[in-house]
Amino acid sequence: MPYNISVSLSLRYFIRLSYCGTTYNGWQNQPHAGTVTVQDTLEKAVSTYLRKKIELTGCGRTDTGVHARDYYAHFDITDRIGDGGLFIHRINKILPSDIAVHEVFGVGDDVHARFDAVSRSYEYHLHTFKSPFLSQSMYYPYEIQDFELLNQAAQIIIEFQDFTTFCKLHSDVKTMNCRITESFWVKNESTYTYRITSDRFLRGMIRLIVGMCLNVSSGKLNLQDVRSALIEKRRTGHDWSVPAVGLILCDIKYPFL
Repeated sequence: MPYNISVSLSLRYFIRLSYCGTTYNGWQNQPHAGTVTVQDTLEKAVSTYLRKKIELTGCGRTDTGVHARDYYAHFDITDRIGDGGLFIHRINKILPSDIAVHEVFGVGDDVHARFDAVSRSYEYHLHTFKSPFLSQSMYYPYEIQDFELLNQAAQIIIEFQDFTTFCKLHSDVKTMNCRITESFWVKNESTYTYRITSDRFLRGMIRLIVGMCLNVSSGKLNLQDVRSALIEKRRTGHDWSVPAVGLILCDIKYPFL
């Protein structure tokens, strides 16, 4: 890991963390009063421990209710933080139980948590048996009708780069293009996991893709409907944004990690 820190007026540190997003309005701070975000909660904890105002830059946004098993953020400070193990221990004592810091390390002052990430992976988890213990981490759709079709629908995604079809309306982005390198489903008895990896994601994209896969599996859409919508850069006509509960950011890759 890049512990050598370049000469600068400030020192930059990376934090690796995970969180359960159930009670949060996503990662990013919001202008509305009373809105609770992961970013604000973590900033307050770090600021309290370091006794100075700290602002964090995250590796990306997660929506309300979305979880992260692997998340990175960076912050700048004029003095070294000292013992990294003590920092982690103290921050975790300040943080609520649904956010955990796992690692902190120094990087060069030009290293950026968001812009230097080369890929991001998400998983969407669902189960087909009712369980009171999975209600905050998995979606319960009752049944999956055709697992083979589910995977065929997921595989179509890799053929395309423009994902206008699977982006929420009024998204302020310069391009709808994403480089998808993984898109597949795995079945384990009564649980199902969708995994997707890309250089970037659009707003609401993954939940719409999962909804499409489930619609194909149930016969509400066919594979040609999906392919035609992607080619023509239009909606499928059966848009379904599945609940946030099953979505988790699971892997962020950097050139130096």
